[in-house]
Amino acid sequence: MKESEVLNHVFHALSDPTRRELLDKLSQGEYTISELAEPFRMTLAAVSKHIRVLEEAGLIKRKIDGRIHRCRADLDRLQSASEFIDRYRKYWEGRLDVLDAYFKKTGKK
Repeated sequence: MKESEVLNHVFHALSDPTRRELLDKLSQGEYTISELAEPFRMTLAAVSKHIRVLEEAGLIKRKIDGRIHRCRADLDRLQSASEFIDRYRKYWEGRLDVLDAYFKKTGKK
């Protein structure tokens, strides 16, 4: 998979607050789908769809033992997203430094 496709999947997965919360929970350990669904007011099927999106993005791994699905975070793919964001963060920080210098020079606030 090309880097741009990886980023598309990762950012799509992270775009939903429910998926971000699930990923945060999974970063603390391994959980079943039922355990992950407990705090949410949605069906197991709906939680499973969110899990599938995270899995397709490569952000979690699922282990199936009969009817029990156990999930755990696999955050390696976040590295490419972090590097992408860092490139733009450096750009904007540089632009803000120029703006700050302008304001200091002109005495404007």
